[in-house]
Amino acid sequence: MTSLSRFETDQLRRLEEMRKTFDKLRAERIRAEGEVERLSRELDEARALAKAELGTDDEAQIQSLIDEAQARNAQLAEEFGVALREVEARLRQLGDER
Repeated sequence: MTSLSRFETDQLRRLEEMRKTFDKLRAERIRAEGEVERLSRELDEARALAKAELGTDDEAQIQSLIDEAQARNAQLAEEFGVALREVEARLRQLGDER
């Protein structure tokens, strides 16, 4: 068997390094594909849940529903505050009448 030349030895070493890099990249690709599949399933589940609970899975429509709910909550909080102040004022009037 003939011994390898320096050039052939260098080429084999480079090929081995490239194989390691290739194996690492292949493993990363496999992990990334698995992550994409998992995230796709989660997105599909979230869309199904949104459709079931909100009647839509459209992001703009959901944001509109959220905005409406926040505005309604702010209005209800203000109305509750007004009602509390009215009760407080009536109680003060009753206390002053005694």
